[in-house]
Amino acid sequence: MSEQKFRTEEFRVDGEELLAKIKKLVHEGNIRRIIIKTKEGKTVLEIPMTFGVVGALIAPQLAAVGAIAALLTEATVVVEKNEML
Repeated sequence: MSEQKFRTEEFRVDGEELLAKIKKLVHEGNIRRIIIKTKEGKTVLEIPMTFGVVGALIAPQLAAVGAIAALLTEATVVVEKNEML
């Protein structure tokens, strides 16, 4: 039986780059969860990702990311990725 482990990566991005970064990460795949935080470290949005979530199913979350990006000057994107052992 395989055991799942997770690793996290953090990226600091400007507000206008936020949506493009999220789209790129979703396209890369192998992501369990995306968390968007303010530069002060407060969580603004948490997007759980499941296998097979693409296209129209992720569109509402991307619309929310776009709205958040308009309000933030700087954000931290925390990405939790799956690692199979």
